[in-house]
Amino acid sequence: MHTKLIQFLKARFPYIYITTYEEERATKLIKQIANDEEKIKVQREVFTWTQAAGLKCSDKAIANTTSPNQLLDFIRKYEKNSIFILYDFHTFFGTKQRPGDATVIRALRDLIPYLKTNAIRKTVIFISPDLVIPETLQKEITIYDFPLPNMEEIKARLNKMISVNMKIDTSELTEDDKEKLSKAALGLTMQEAENAFALAMVNDGKLNKRDISVILEEKMQVIRKTGLLEFIQSDLGIEDIGGLDNLKKWLLKRNNSWSEKAKRYCIPAPKGVLVTGIPGCGKSLTAKAMSTIWQLPLLKLDIGKIFSGIVGSSEENMRKAINTIEAVAPAILWVDEIEKGLSNATSSNDSGVSSRIFGTLLTWMQEKTAPVFVIATANNISKLPPELLRKGRFDEIFFVDLPTLNERKEIFKVHLNKRLKDEFVCKNIKPNDEGFINYLAEKTEGFIGSEIEQVVISSLCDAFFENRPVEAYDFEKAIENTVPLSTTQKEQIVSLRQWANIRAISASAKESIESYSNDSNEDNITSNRGGRRLDI
Repeated sequence: MHTKLIQFLKARFPYIYITTYEEERATKLIKQIANDEEKIKVQREVFTWTQAAGLKCSDKAIANTTSPNQLLDFIRKYEKNSIFILYDFHTFFGTKQRPGDATVIRALRDLIPYLKTNAIRKTVIFISPDLVIPETLQKEITIYDFPLPNMEEIKARLNKMISVNMKIDTSELTEDDKEKLSKAALGLTMQEAENAFALAMVNDGKLNKRDISVILEEKMQVIRKTGLLEFIQSDLGIEDIGGLDNLKKWLLKRNNSWSEKAKRYCIPAPKGVLVTGIPGCGKSLTAKAMSTIWQLPLLKLDIGKIFSGIVGSSEENMRKAINTIEAVAPAILWVDEIEKGLSNATSSNDSGVSSRIFGTLLTWMQEKTAPVFVIATANNISKLPPELLRKGRFDEIFFVDLPTLNERKEIFKVHLNKRLKDEFVCKNIKPNDEGFINYLAEKTEGFIGSEIEQVVISSLCDAFFENRPVEAYDFEKAIENTVPLSTTQKEQIVSLRQWANIRAISASAKESIESYSNDSNEDNITSNRGGRRLDI
């Protein structure tokens, strides 16, 4: 761990930029490396600088070093092997709205030869929560991704907090519970983890495995604050997905693939799936249900939020999101409508920002070792770069077509059982009436899942407005008033199916498709369905 930082120091990189809120933890690490002669070969003194206090070494202040120019002059003249840690120095680098300090930036450039070739080994490390790099220094500043604390570090801090807070009741807390609490705090900074543990302790004066929910609640708040990732809470299960049996079976077979039991079979951890197809047919629903099926946290990545106007910030946002995802692992990463975020990856309209973000994502998906399963959903597959679709990025590509007759029956069952619960409301319509469900399924040929749900909701709205039980004619009226997507988007659906026929696997089970209409009429949108017919 931190091998890269050690290599940067040994290779005499002049400027290293660490983006983190954890100044204390990063500084402690740098001091450990600087004093470890075995790792760094040449021990170094460590100085810290803030604009308020100036330069310090071992808590001893260095006079006349508060201004950046005084600081840089001291670094140039200092004749001992050393590392200079500068906090919040990015304020002198400026932004698009505010120009940087040209004198300071020029002084940094002039200092480079003294750092690279002088017999004395000196390195400047910038530590800041924001990544701001002047264009004139982009080739000289190296970014180091500072990882969030791992489970061992968090557990050590938890043990320290327990030893200090002697009044906290930990009689029910076992070593296994400590590991679960520490694992729940993965993805937080050390300070955030401390705050979460402290809140759990003061909540009832006790600390036990029941406090995992408190940790996760704090974790959700922190992840939402980043603006890059969204923590999705879902109580949906596999029974809430009507149809898509091939896709569901594939996911169930790969449950617990990261467990110790799976290692006995030498099974590689699944990388992810790309689920494409017709909008409103259950792609997003499947992503949400996976979290419950696999009992793993679900994080949603909005690629649109990754992009920033500040030079280098978009790339840093992607790295920050990846670091957070890996710290939370094992987890599921949901990239919704991925084609919208990556459709400009091959364009040069944004000075290559999109292509760099795309490259970072591709490299991570190919080489990631952390147990993160990626489920990407897409409506328009033609907009995706071809590099994303090759084997190695995703384990499989599934195509979600219009629901078959059997699948429409299942979808109606799901929504009728979900909403027809009151005896008065369902006086004349029973949620498990097979004859009625068959009738509705046959009447809704070409309807997508979300349209079927709206048929049920619209029928109940009519009954509610008239304060009466729902009737069969309410459903018939709702169906007649619906113009399905298969009619309004017929050409696009045909195009999607042509793409899927050789490139994707049908998410629907083979027997479900075979039992469907065999109408050979080319004008029938429900015939000639897309996706290879595999029985998974």
